[in-house]
Amino acid sequence: MSEMFCFQCQEAAKGTGCTIKGVCGKTSETAALQDLTVYTLKGIAIFANKARELGMDMSAVDKRIRGDLFATITNANFDDAVFLGKIRDGLASRDALKHELAVRGADVPQADHDAAQWFAETDAELAAKALTVGVLATGNEDIRSLRELLTYGLKGMAAYAEHAANLSSYDDNVNAFLVKGLAATLDDSLGAGELVGLVLECGKFGVDAMALLDAANTAAYGNPEITKVQLGVGSRPGILISGHDLKDMEELLKQTEGTGVDVYTHSEMLPAHYYPAFKKYSHFVGNYGNAWWKQNEEFESFGGAILMTTNCIVPPKDSYAGRMFTTGNAGYPGIRHIPDGAPGAPKDFSAVIACAKTCEAPTEIETGEIVGGFAHAAVMSVADQVVDAVKTGAIKRFFVMAGCDGRMKSREYYTDFAAALPEDTVILTAGCAKYKYNKLDLGAIGGIPRVLDAGQCNDSYSLAVIALKLKEVFGLDDINDLPISYNIAWYEQKAVIVLLALLYLGVKNIHLGPTLPAFLSPNVAKVLVDTFGIGGITSVEQDMREFMAV
Repeated sequence: MSEMFCFQCQEAAKGTGCTIKGVCGKTSETAALQDLTVYTLKGIAIFANKARELGMDMSAVDKRIRGDLFATITNANFDDAVFLGKIRDGLASRDALKHELAVRGADVPQADHDAAQWFAETDAELAAKALTVGVLATGNEDIRSLRELLTYGLKGMAAYAEHAANLSSYDDNVNAFLVKGLAATLDDSLGAGELVGLVLECGKFGVDAMALLDAANTAAYGNPEITKVQLGVGSRPGILISGHDLKDMEELLKQTEGTGVDVYTHSEMLPAHYYPAFKKYSHFVGNYGNAWWKQNEEFESFGGAILMTTNCIVPPKDSYAGRMFTTGNAGYPGIRHIPDGAPGAPKDFSAVIACAKTCEAPTEIETGEIVGGFAHAAVMSVADQVVDAVKTGAIKRFFVMAGCDGRMKSREYYTDFAAALPEDTVILTAGCAKYKYNKLDLGAIGGIPRVLDAGQCNDSYSLAVIALKLKEVFGLDDINDLPISYNIAWYEQKAVIVLLALLYLGVKNIHLGPTLPAFLSPNVAKVLVDTFGIGGITSVEQDMREFMAV
């Protein structure tokens, strides 16, 4: 199998898969090395399952699995050298586990699988191996679909667990399921029924991973508060920080204090403004720009240093590549990377700060402010007001419009849908999908804004907590009896784990768009439709009639 095949994101070419170059910008060579990175992790998982069962210390292996999976998420890392290093280090980790288990005389299921045995010396040998382990290596379409659905859920879960780990927060059960799930995708004895069960189990641990990260973020930085975020710019040089990692946010703010350099958020880092711990920094100015896919024009106009902490990277233009940096699991060839600090020490962002000092102040592209910070604690603090509004009919329905934004013109549907919603409805959102409507003037209902932004995509957990709390307040037995509809936009694998988490919680009749995932075979899609009522989107008018008729 010599050609690229990748269909893990919503923008898969022609709605089926990228076969020459990724729409995201990754090359066929990078795609193959990412496939081999995941395959290497699956080989590690074969032995890690038994090692954990025997009580061996798995912290280093767990860290490798979380970080390496995270690096393969869409738009996170494009650097072939990074993946070659991860594969080599992964093989060493696998063989060390294999040796230790042999010393202990342990019987390891699947130990004769190719993923547990293969080895290569040279870059050329690794590249050749990579061409044999991609998505299409699984011939049965339905088994392939379920294996990939599980794998993509694991990727999203790993991302959230890694963010929590950066704040020294861990859940061994989540780590154990990452291993279990990876190994299961190699098990030819598992049929469709068993794999569907594992996919739903993945949703359960997805909830746990998001709860873990929520607790880690709030313990470190406080509960998000309802906050007005400025959209204009100051007169000093700036650093624009994008991505999701709040630990990087904290360390950057500390290191830029007193330097004469301001800090601005971009895209998914916007919700950093909602945390009390970050409000003490007077040089934390505001948010610049919109969702990730506009970075080519917005990074150019910003004019200062840019720090990408995670996905989503768009291949940079020469006009700003020299002032762009990556850190964590993000990476791009030729872009300077800020490594982790020594154990217990922060990262060193001095190069980013030095770059910013050579730049002019940002070019203003908009003014005004936007309001956010409606995570579960903030919403529950005004729960009585919300409940009264529902009981009196002032609020007829909530619409969960969480998820991801993207560059396709079809995503304008979400702007039009939000604008067309009746004035007695409220949008609950999280993730960069909000940029399709968070700057619309939709007003408020009795002082409650009609767009309630809970935060980043991982803060979709807040939306689930809010729904479960309302279910309790109204004394309902079924979460689907709430006046809440789900019209979710998706793009990459963190959205996949959010979807699986919602399915685990029993949420039905979710509309998913702008297209259903290309990795769902017709039979698997039918199972999701028949069991959970998952549907796509059509026109704003038709979908609105369907939602409001409930």
